Amino acid sequence: MTQQDFRIDPQSWKADLPVFQEATRRFYAGDASVKEYKGISGGFGSYAQKGGKASMLRLRTPGGRLNREKLAFVARCVRQYGVDKLHFTTCQTIQLHDLQPDVLFAIMEEALDVGIVTRGGGGDFPRNAMVSPLSGVEPGEYFDVMPWAEAASEYLMTFIKAQKMPRKLKVGFSNGPANLPHATFRDLGFAARPDGTFDVYSAGGLGINPKLGLKVAEAVPPCEILFHIRAMWELFLAHGNYENRAKARTRYMQDTLGAEGYMAAYRETLAKVKAEHPELVLEVSPAPIPKTGDGSSAAGRRILAQKQEGLYAVHYHPLGGCPAPEQMAALSDLLSGMPGAELRLAPDESAYIVNLTGQEAMAVAELTADSARDLFETSVACIGASICQQGVGDSQKLLRDCVEAVRAAHLKDGALPQIHISGCPSSCGTHQTGVIGFHGGVKVIDKAPTPAFTLHLYGSDRQGQERFGKQVGMLLARDIPSFLVRLGRTVEASGLDFDAWCAANPGAMETIAADFLV
Repeated sequence: MTQQDFRIDPQSWKADLPVFQEATRRFYAGDASVKEYKGISGGFGSYAQKGGKASMLRLRTPGGRLNREKLAFVARCVRQYGVDKLHFTTCQTIQLHDLQPDVLFAIMEEALDVGIVTRGGGGDFPRNAMVSPLSGVEPGEYFDVMPWAEAASEYLMTFIKAQKMPRKLKVGFSNGPANLPHATFRDLGFAARPDGTFDVYSAGGLGINPKLGLKVAEAVPPCEILFHIRAMWELFLAHGNYENRAKARTRYMQDTLGAEGYMAAYRETLAKVKAEHPELVLEVSPAPIPKTGDGSSAAGRRILAQKQEGLYAVHYHPLGGCPAPEQMAALSDLLSGMPGAELRLAPDESAYIVNLTGQEAMAVAELTADSARDLFETSVACIGASICQQGVGDSQKLLRDCVEAVRAAHLKDGALPQIHISGCPSSCGTHQTGVIGFHGGVKVIDKAPTPAFTLHLYGSDRQGQERFGKQVGMLLARDIPSFLVRLGRTVEASGLDFDAWCAANPGAMETIAADFLV
């Protein structure tokens, strides 16, 4: 089976749009509640923002890939419809914010003309397939996993109109032990091996009651990935919790079935799928990159040499994953004259512009000079409570306040790590994976509810070292910048970088944090 055998024409999704449009008109007219509307709109990749006066739209970008045509579409939305807020998400999608209904309808429909689908971008559906962002161009990767991830994304779309699942299903592919897409703790994850096969992990996930995935298969030939996706879907349908929405995620099957029981059920379902669907053997292969270097070279803090000789990638991390819309439009204009170039979204809310000659890389680096200045400024923050209906803490404001304080303290690069901030326990900012993470909440101080965040320490997402951060206690939002500055100054005074200091001083972060806990 090839990808074309199950690929759904993006234009066919237009037939569903009237359902969404009618529900949206009813909501904005006050004839539907937030909950009623969310039950419909999420399946189309859209949610009402806090206050119910504007909407967001999530553009699915399988593997985080935006070629020049798709990037030009985003630029066109910025210019034609006045889109004034963009956000790179930790699931490698782009969110457009502050949209009114007529603009929302137009963008959703026009996106299909360039192959961008929003259907299933939210709600109880398979989500955007995630991939190591430099797959195919990264020196030292085990192998290029992108073709299989893109095929998986197409196959997952065939479940959108099938039997309704209990909740969302997230699938990830990693090309090496850095494990950027968290393949080892997704609902279903494919972790590349040096021998060109995958280890498969299942029933993992972040958020309330997080779980590391269970390794359910080893050394799986890439041609067999669709068997595993079908088996995961059928297993979730059979054992997912339809009664308690709070527990309707695959990771809770580890609790109900037990780890051994879950793995036995998975393997039994996999054997059944292989017997009943032999056609799911997948035939894809990496596409060669026809572009070659032109003899020019490039160097810089954000410039990386690709494994293709003479080609480069440029790392771009706008603060909080929120690029200025006009910057994205300008980037699209620049790339329009660079054949083969494309933008790859990363799971830490950054992006890589790949397949550039040396001269092109220098031009892109110059244009994206608003990127994070150091490691700390690449910190991750979900869109936060000022926009998200579910949000409790304003994660974007907290990150801005922290960056401002750290800049004012003139801390050196390396004194602080990348931190992760979520506006609530759902972990959209992946706070549970960071060596320092926060999730939003409220603390009553002098009988007044005060913005606060719970501190998590010592998380790691690297394969073989996976662990979720330890909850230490709550800090008032206004005190967190001071905590980080004190921590950074302590590290700086040691003469070590943060990682070396942390390894040499176990428990020292908790000691420093103790003065700020409430």
